[in-house]
Amino acid sequence: MLNTILFTALIIAAAVVLLGIKVFFVKGGKFPDTHIGHNAEMRKRGISCASATDAEERNRKSLADYLSNE
Repeated sequence: MLNTILFTALIIAAAVVLLGIKVFFVKGGKFPDTHIGHNAEMRKRGISCASATDAEERNRKSLADYLSNE
């Protein structure tokens, strides 16, 4: 039982180190930015973040507001 726990902890530690090589060992290293809104190719295609799209939709006037002003 203890061997299994230690082996699992060792595998997890190795995975963290391997996934973070750039962050841990390269000066100024950081994890890549995977946010859709910061990706130039996605912006060119008109694809934006769901959170940003939701915020824009909430800031728009509702149909009732448009009809009451006319």
